Amino acid sequence: MMNLIPMVSYGAASSIFSGKKNFPSFLRTVNPNKDIIRVIVKILQHFNWRWVAFLNIDDDYGNDGLQLFIESIKDTNICLAYTEALHPFTDYSQIFKQIEAQRVRIIIVVAPEWTAEALIKSAIRLNVTNKVWIAGDAWSLNKGLPKEKGIENIGTVLGVALPEIPIPGFSDFINSSKSKTHFENAEKNMFCNQVCNCSSLSAKDVIDADSSFSFSVYAAVYAIANALHNVLQCGAGSCNGNIKVYPHMVLAELKKSNFTLLNRSIEFDENGDPKYGTYSIIFWNHRGHTEEIGFHNFHPSFDFFINNSKIQWFTKGEVPTALCSPECPAGFAKRLNGIHQCCFNCEICSNGTYVNSTEDPYSCIDCKETEWSAAGSTSCKLRLVEYIPFTDSGAILIMLGACALMALTIAMSVLFAINYNTPVVRSAGGPMCFLILGCLSLCSLSVFFYFDKPTLSFCIMRFLPFLLFYTVCVACFVVRSFQIVCIFKMAAKFPKVHSWWMKYHGQWLVITVAFVTQALLLLFNYCYATPKPYNETVWYPDKIILGCEMNLNVSSASLIVLLSLCSLCFIFSYMGKDLPKNYNEAKAITFCLLLLIFTWVIFATVYVLYRGKYIQTLNALAVLSSLYSFVVWYFLPKCYIIIFQSYKNTQQYFQGLIQDYTKTISQ
Repeated sequence: MMNLIPMVSYGAASSIFSGKKNFPSFLRTVNPNKDIIRVIVKILQHFNWRWVAFLNIDDDYGNDGLQLFIESIKDTNICLAYTEALHPFTDYSQIFKQIEAQRVRIIIVVAPEWTAEALIKSAIRLNVTNKVWIAGDAWSLNKGLPKEKGIENIGTVLGVALPEIPIPGFSDFINSSKSKTHFENAEKNMFCNQVCNCSSLSAKDVIDADSSFSFSVYAAVYAIANALHNVLQCGAGSCNGNIKVYPHMVLAELKKSNFTLLNRSIEFDENGDPKYGTYSIIFWNHRGHTEEIGFHNFHPSFDFFINNSKIQWFTKGEVPTALCSPECPAGFAKRLNGIHQCCFNCEICSNGTYVNSTEDPYSCIDCKETEWSAAGSTSCKLRLVEYIPFTDSGAILIMLGACALMALTIAMSVLFAINYNTPVVRSAGGPMCFLILGCLSLCSLSVFFYFDKPTLSFCIMRFLPFLLFYTVCVACFVVRSFQIVCIFKMAAKFPKVHSWWMKYHGQWLVITVAFVTQALLLLFNYCYATPKPYNETVWYPDKIILGCEMNLNVSSASLIVLLSLCSLCFIFSYMGKDLPKNYNEAKAITFCLLLLIFTWVIFATVYVLYRGKYIQTLNALAVLSSLYSFVVWYFLPKCYIIIFQSYKNTQQYFQGLIQDYTKTISQ
């Protein structure tokens, strides 16, 4: 190499010779190991064999093949289950035990003929069965092994070989050479080095030997001859004898080689490797012969073909499988079991996840928030977005109910205004009735914002009117129930308290404090945690329920105020349960509060068990029911008395009831 003496090899396949830094003047007419390893990997991929063993001769040729194979399968789904370097003292029994323990069916053997013969004969002797053997080009065309007794028991043998290219006149040349006795005249004449002491081999032995490398030898000799021809400017039967030939001149011409030999174009690439080449894929048939079943072309294009129908598998027609673990069903992710990616357990991907086997078969990928998937899915689907539109029949009925409540409160207000000075109106609360009816009407506005797609303004209006004005209503009833108890029970026992209450209009003070407190709390809540649109994605994996989210931690103070007022109202009204039968405001308030509690207990129970789109309808219905409970059970009976029982709406009637009750409790 130091003097750039050109060397053209016809058999050295190690990839190390492709490095021009160390071997600048090395060229070859045989394909390097990387090409044969590429064909072997193609065969494995063609039959979907993933769990293989690799046996190689323990020298540069075999170790180079092993390293190239390991690099070639890095980005594939092929796993190297077992590897062993072969040498004259190899314990084949131990090798086959390891292969059986690993459940390996495919055995790749990159070794020369004598090593492969020892391996295969040991396999026959040790009764190794049901394997697929893939032979390297060094022994795939062995003439003796396919006829070995018991060879059919070891399984199926495939191989990669250089195609046999007949060289015209080769047989005649060998026969002619062997018929001459060159050695007698060896001292007198100079012969080419092809004339050697080969007396132990007959012409038939030479001709019958593996002829797949013959073309490589022929091409190597021809390439050097062609380079010398060009350096010496030969042509038309003569050469320029005045040219002094140096090695680097021949090397330069060799690198530029571009000629046709037996219909094949001979060229070298920048690494000195051939730019041409075809490998035959062969099969050892049951007749003891090698049979070509496919090919792999490297130049000018990469073509690969195997005729599966020509292969007689040991599995009676079916292609053998070679997997450490069977493939996972669709929707299952692989969980590695050991160091090899081919060995794994299968786990189903849960709801809301999927597996993409082509991109990452080892992970369950979460679906987006707007998507869903059932267990064992390979993709996600868009979730169905659900909400209650204004056109929904239930929404229409509830909104009509809210409109009817507004109309009813207006009509009641007009009726109470006309009969303002009557005892029934005054006993119902007098001017407080108008405040209650107005607040009930304003509360009903919340109902209209429970439908259609939630927005920020919709979410605010869904809670604000009801919480604020319903607080005023309940505060009015707290004061009203307290006054009823005070009039009949506390006036006689605590006259000073009663006097102070009447003097400073205690009822309006309580209502004002409740209203201002609730208004400030709601203002604080909405500043720090404004109700906003919320997508319910937990309860239903295939749906998105549009709703509004209210921060209960921040809003708890305003809810506590409302609940406290309801509790006080219930306590005071319950204390007046023994009032006269016909003077039953306290009983009416108690009944309204029981309905209110019953309504929201039912809604809370449903809310715990159900979060579908109709929860908005039920929420609106609960709000409307809370409003109607006071309208129907507190105000409507009074309207009935005013319209249909006017005789009860007199001062004398009420005074008679009070006097009778006073006499009863004083006895």
